[in-house]
Amino acid sequence: MVYYQKMTPEGYQEIEDEIARLKKDRPRRIKILQQARSMGDLSENTEYTEAKRDLGHLQSRLRYLGKQLKYAEVVKSEDNGEVNLGRTVILKFDDDEDTEEYKIVGRMEADLAKGKIAFDSPLGQAIMKKKAGVTATVAAPAGEYQVTIVEVK
Repeated sequence: MVYYQKMTPEGYQEIEDEIARLKKDRPRRIKILQQARSMGDLSENTEYTEAKRDLGHLQSRLRYLGKQLKYAEVVKSEDNGEVNLGRTVILKFDDDEDTEEYKIVGRMEADLAKGKIAFDSPLGQAIMKKKAGVTATVAAPAGEYQVTIVEVK
Protein backbone atom coordinates (compact mmCIF):
# COMPACT_ATOMS: atom_id res chain seq x y z
CA MET A 1 0.00 0.00 0.00
CA VAL A 2 1.31 3.42 -0.95
CA TYR A 3 0.98 6.16 1.64
CA TYR A 4 0.49 9.61 0.16
CA GLN A 5 1.59 12.71 2.08
CA LYS A 6 -0.97 15.50 2.08
CA MET A 7 0.43 18.93 1.33
CA THR A 8 -0.63 22.33 0.14
CA PRO A 9 0.10 23.56 -3.40
CA GLU A 10 2.54 26.06 -1.83
CA GLY A 11 4.39 23.26 -0.04
CA TYR A 12 4.63 21.29 -3.29
CA GLN A 13 6.03 24.38 -5.03
CA GLU A 14 8.61 24.91 -2.27
CA ILE A 15 9.91 21.37 -2.80
CA GLU A 16 10.05 21.89 -6.57
CA ASP A 17 11.99 25.14 -6.02
CA GLU A 18 14.47 23.44 -3.69
CA ILE A 19 15.02 20.63 -6.22
CA ALA A 20 15.69 23.23 -8.93
CA ARG A 21 18.22 25.03 -6.68
CA LEU A 22 20.01 21.78 -5.82
CA LYS A 23 20.15 20.67 -9.46
CA LYS A 24 21.58 24.06 -10.40
CA ASP A 25 24.25 23.71 -7.68
CA ARG A 26 25.19 20.11 -8.61
CA PRO A 27 27.60 20.98 -11.48
CA ARG A 28 29.53 23.34 -9.19
CA ARG A 29 29.90 20.63 -6.57
CA ILE A 30 30.98 18.08 -9.17
CA LYS A 31 33.64 20.53 -10.36
CA ILE A 32 34.90 20.99 -6.78
CA LEU A 33 35.11 17.21 -6.43
CA GLN A 34 37.03 16.89 -9.70
CA GLN A 35 39.49 19.61 -8.66
CA ALA A 36 40.02 17.99 -5.26
CA ARG A 37 40.56 14.60 -6.90
CA SER A 38 43.33 16.02 -9.07
CA MET A 39 45.30 17.08 -5.96
CA GLY A 40 46.90 13.70 -5.52
CA ASP A 41 46.69 10.92 -2.95
CA LEU A 42 43.01 10.47 -2.11
CA SER A 43 43.66 8.74 1.22
CA GLU A 44 45.07 11.94 2.71
CA ASN A 45 43.07 14.44 0.68
CA THR A 46 40.56 16.10 3.03
CA GLU A 47 39.31 18.41 0.26
CA TYR A 48 38.35 15.34 -1.79
CA THR A 49 36.69 13.64 1.18
CA GLU A 50 34.66 16.75 2.02
CA ALA A 51 33.68 17.39 -1.61
CA LYS A 52 32.60 13.76 -2.02
CA ARG A 53 30.55 13.93 1.20
CA ASP A 54 28.91 17.23 0.17
CA LEU A 55 27.98 15.86 -3.25
CA GLY A 56 26.59 12.73 -1.59
CA HIS A 57 24.44 14.85 0.72
CA LEU A 58 23.14 16.83 -2.25
CA GLN A 59 22.28 13.64 -4.18
CA SER A 60 20.61 12.16 -1.11
CA ARG A 61 18.53 15.30 -0.58
CA LEU A 62 17.46 15.26 -4.24
CA ARG A 63 16.29 11.64 -3.92
CA TYR A 64 14.42 12.41 -0.71
CA LEU A 65 12.67 15.46 -2.18
CA GLY A 66 11.85 13.54 -5.35
CA LYS A 67 10.09 10.89 -3.28
CA GLN A 68 8.18 13.60 -1.41
CA LEU A 69 6.81 14.87 -4.72
CA LYS A 70 6.15 11.37 -6.04
CA TYR A 71 4.01 10.49 -3.03
CA ALA A 72 2.45 13.91 -2.52
CA GLU A 73 -1.29 14.40 -2.48
CA VAL A 74 -1.79 18.09 -3.18
CA VAL A 75 -4.91 19.27 -1.38
CA LYS A 76 -6.50 22.53 -2.42
CA SER A 77 -8.04 24.62 0.33
CA GLU A 78 -11.83 24.78 0.52
CA ASP A 79 -13.42 28.07 1.55
CA ASN A 80 -16.30 26.59 3.57
CA GLY A 81 -15.54 28.32 6.87
CA GLU A 82 -13.96 25.21 8.39
CA VAL A 83 -10.37 24.69 9.48
CA ASN A 84 -8.73 22.61 6.77
CA LEU A 85 -5.42 22.05 5.01
CA GLY A 86 -4.21 25.31 3.47
CA ARG A 87 -6.40 27.55 5.64
CA THR A 88 -5.09 30.11 8.11
CA VAL A 89 -6.57 30.19 11.60
CA ILE A 90 -6.44 32.68 14.43
CA LEU A 91 -6.49 30.89 17.78
CA LYS A 92 -6.86 31.97 21.38
CA PHE A 93 -5.33 29.61 23.93
CA ASP A 94 -7.20 29.28 27.25
CA ASP A 95 -4.21 30.41 29.31
CA ASP A 96 -3.33 33.45 27.18
CA GLU A 97 -5.00 36.75 26.31
CA ASP A 98 -3.17 37.08 22.97
CA THR A 99 -4.20 35.35 19.76
CA GLU A 100 -1.90 33.45 17.46
CA GLU A 101 -2.13 32.88 13.72
CA TYR A 102 -1.23 29.57 12.07
CA LYS A 103 -1.47 28.09 8.62
CA ILE A 104 -2.62 24.47 8.51
CA VAL A 105 -0.23 22.48 6.32
CA GLY A 106 0.94 18.95 5.56
CA ARG A 107 3.40 17.18 7.83
CA MET A 108 6.41 17.89 5.58
CA GLU A 109 5.65 21.63 5.49
CA ALA A 110 5.17 22.14 9.23
CA ASP A 111 7.42 24.83 10.72
CA LEU A 112 6.25 26.37 13.97
CA ALA A 113 8.77 29.21 13.66
CA LYS A 114 7.02 30.23 10.41
CA GLY A 115 3.55 29.80 11.87
CA LYS A 116 2.81 26.55 10.02
CA ILE A 117 1.32 23.60 11.91
CA ALA A 118 0.62 20.13 10.59
CA PHE A 119 -3.00 19.10 10.18
CA ASP A 120 -2.21 15.83 11.96
CA SER A 121 -0.38 17.38 14.93
CA PRO A 122 -2.28 17.31 18.23
CA LEU A 123 -3.37 20.93 17.76
CA GLY A 124 -4.18 20.37 14.09
CA GLN A 125 -6.27 17.28 14.83
CA ALA A 126 -8.22 19.11 17.54
CA ILE A 127 -9.27 22.00 15.30
CA MET A 128 -9.67 20.31 11.89
CA LYS A 129 -13.14 20.64 10.33
CA LYS A 130 -14.27 23.07 13.04
CA LYS A 131 -15.54 26.62 12.51
CA ALA A 132 -14.83 29.97 14.16
CA GLY A 133 -16.23 30.29 17.66
CA VAL A 134 -15.65 26.63 18.55
CA THR A 135 -13.50 25.73 21.56
CA ALA A 136 -11.55 22.50 21.13
CA THR A 137 -9.64 20.34 23.56
CA VAL A 138 -6.10 19.53 22.43
CA ALA A 139 -4.71 16.20 23.65
CA ALA A 140 -0.98 17.01 23.69
CA PRO A 141 1.81 14.86 25.14
CA ALA A 142 2.26 17.35 28.01
CA GLY A 143 -1.47 17.27 28.83
CA GLU A 144 -4.77 18.60 27.58
CA TYR A 145 -5.52 22.28 26.99
CA GLN A 146 -8.28 24.37 25.43
CA VAL A 147 -8.07 26.51 22.33
CA THR A 148 -10.77 28.68 20.74
CA ILE A 149 -10.92 29.26 17.01
CA VAL A 150 -11.33 33.03 16.60
CA GLU A 151 -11.24 33.17 12.79
CA VAL A 152 -10.70 30.91 9.78
CA LYS A 153 -9.21 32.62 6.73
